Amino acid sequence: MPNVTGLRACHVSRGRIVLKLVDSARIPDGGGASREPDRLAGHFELLRPHLTSVAYSMLGSVSEAEDAVQESWFRLGRVDSGSIDDLRAWLTTVVGRICLDMLKARRARREEQAGMWLPEPLLAEPATDGPENRAVMAESIGLALLIVLESLAPPERLAFVLHDIFAVPFENIGQIMDRTPEAARQLASRARRRVQAAPQPDPDPPAQQRAVDAFLAAAREGDFAGLLEVLAPEVVLRFDPGPGPAAPLEITGAQAVARHILRTAPRWLPHAIPVTVNGAPGALYGTWDQPLCVLGFTVAHGQIAELHLVADRAKLKHLRLTFTPGPTQRDR
Repeated sequence: MPNVTGLRACHVSRGRIVLKLVDSARIPDGGGASREPDRLAGHFELLRPHLTSVAYSMLGSVSEAEDAVQESWFRLGRVDSGSIDDLRAWLTTVVGRICLDMLKARRARREEQAGMWLPEPLLAEPATDGPENRAVMAESIGLALLIVLESLAPPERLAFVLHDIFAVPFENIGQIMDRTPEAARQLASRARRRVQAAPQPDPDPPAQQRAVDAFLAAAREGDFAGLLEVLAPEVVLRFDPGPGPAAPLEITGAQAVARHILRTAPRWLPHAIPVTVNGAPGALYGTWDQPLCVLGFTVAHGQIAELHLVADRAKLKHLRLTFTPGPTQRDR
């Protein structure tokens, strides 16, 4: 299982979604939080990246995560902040409770809808060999994990995300759900078994990149044998087109996936741009200010175990890339 214990954050910087590690030592713990509105607002803004990371891990949606964090600010304004001993812990708990309610409502809506769900992807420039970028690659919550989390019951997801990813004590988690700490522990344990049963991404970013590069090269060259070599035997391809005439698609098996790729890849892969998708190598198709499709990969044991193709415009509207491509990338 990948290391997911570190704190991550996503925020919008000049219109771009940015992934970075959050140094908890630089965030005030909220002890004796000031009653002064400006000072309290300043503390909240320092905590916003962490809270957004919690909410995104819970919801898999940037827009919903931002809504949850904003709601936590409103709720903070309705209490006596001077009575809060640990502002970070208090807000994390509040965001968890808000996300739990949002998940329950979303699940009820989805039961009335057909189709498959994929999360809103987070994009960044292709990772370099620098230690900070390597840390981001290792610590970002991946699309594969978000998909597994979506299959969990909302209380299981809450218990796993808050405890296993953000190290929130079971006592606090139980209070959010009006359950005992032991009940919260059992929920996290059930969720953990589901997560561990899914393909676990290779921990080595260069190994992931080599597999993705081999896949893209074989797809561009129409090399069926080359695709079969890089695709895991039970590989799964998921396609989320969003509302419209195209239907969501899920294909399983290396040969079936390879045939589908060779039928569709010539239309868009020559124009795909390398990007980092939720901390792993991926590709973007579209213009820089209007992304049309994002392709994410799960690489396990040197082979591609999952491909996630997100073309739902509503799930890409938060992506506004500001880095400038080099000539070789633009000309592909």
